[in-house]
Amino acid sequence: MLLRPLGRLFRIVLVVVVTAYVLWRARPAAVLDALVHADLKWIALAVALVIVDRTLMAYRWIVLLCPIDPATRPPLTAVIRIFFVSSFAGTFLPASIGGDVVRAFGLSQLRVAPGQAVASVLMDRLLGVVSILIMGIVGLMLAQTQDLASIRTIEVPLAVTAVVSAFSAAVVFSESAARVAEAIALRLPLSPVRRLASDLTRATRAYGHHHAELANVLLGSIGVQVLRIIQAYCLGRALSIDLSLLAYFAFIPLILLVMLLPVSINGIGPSQVAFVWFFGRAGVSEAHAFALSILFVALGIVGNLPGGLLYAFGLGTNRSRDAR
Repeated sequence: MLLRPLGRLFRIVLVVVVTAYVLWRARPAAVLDALVHADLKWIALAVALVIVDRTLMAYRWIVLLCPIDPATRPPLTAVIRIFFVSSFAGTFLPASIGGDVVRAFGLSQLRVAPGQAVASVLMDRLLGVVSILIMGIVGLMLAQTQDLASIRTIEVPLAVTAVVSAFSAAVVFSESAARVAEAIALRLPLSPVRRLASDLTRATRAYGHHHAELANVLLGSIGVQVLRIIQAYCLGRALSIDLSLLAYFAFIPLILLVMLLPVSINGIGPSQVAFVWFFGRAGVSEAHAFALSILFVALGIVGNLPGGLLYAFGLGTNRSRDAR
């Protein structure tokens, strides 16, 4: 029991130390100067694009509720509220996993079977990772055209992500893989965990009959990644970083993969290291790259704020109670 809080404390200390070191290298005064002189018009454009990507993210999760019987499906307003509130909660939890847990729990409170609730979030996460993987491969190819051979160190994480994604897809579309996954689930030690894992496997398998919906969500997920790349480009222009949009298509998907690592809160720490490392290879100063990482993380927090408002003012709670 003691190991879990110690592990959490170690991650926090590690993130603080690494971030402080990268900031020291970038010179805090230079980072502050870059932020103070940022062009607000470009930042406003990035914020507008965040509204679009959050809408698209909510839409794709709504589509992933397709296996649930329409007669028992929760009201649309309740689902949207859960999405935005869980996104806000994820701001303060490790990577995006904490927000996923909140979302699955919230959906299960609306008379949705736990297995189905977790499966919808899992498929959303899987297709999101696959979209980043696709853009990451494109980014790797573009990075090589930019004569950045050192970027090849990202090939191992890309390969691991591809293997995990392929196994997950096999569970959805292959009876044999699904049987193996369910057999593993039945060998888990605790009975409630076994039951949930078994239900989750069956619920995930149900998506094998919804090819059009999955393709729709994957395209939407790719759209979200493209919007994030353009957002980063706008923030870079705000900081007067002189790089083409092509460079952002090369770097941002790879940085997003780094930010998925569940070792920090809201990607703080790994994102700073990744921005400085990648953009430094394109000649961007450490101060401007660090400032860009701060704006990029802050932009994500701004996109999560509507969920905080919904939670604070209790908007949509009446519909949620009616659905129970």
